[in-house]
Amino acid sequence: MAKTNVEAELDQPDEQLDRAIEELRGVLQEEEQRPDAAFRAAAGANSNVIMNIPVDVQIILGSTEMAVADLMALQKGSTVALNRRIGEPVDVVVNGRKIARGEITVLESDPSRFGIRLTEIIAGTKGA
Repeated sequence: MAKTNVEAELDQPDEQLDRAIEELRGVLQEEEQRPDAAFRAAAGANSNVIMNIPVDVQIILGSTEMAVADLMALQKGSTVALNRRIGEPVDVVVNGRKIARGEITVLESDPSRFGIRLTEIIAGTKGA
């Protein structure tokens, strides 16, 4: 069965994410296979240090601006309208930097919780 244009576009970010993950795995494997044992030990120790650094991950559903008076008038049951519509992608922000976009999904392992399925990885630019 042929894929529609929409299905093909949805598969592309998945493929980009898979490629990025495989590239990262390849780099880590290359470092592990270097012949210098001392370097490997140091690299392994550095990898463990890096992998254990906590980062702040936020999923941004949307935002809004309101006057202080409107903010002070909020109470239990109040509704705040956001700048995004249902079905629009949400932003994934790590340490204040947008790194990806995704869609909200219900977790298969626990239907009482939800998560984010990444649909787009934002290409990073290195600072000078």
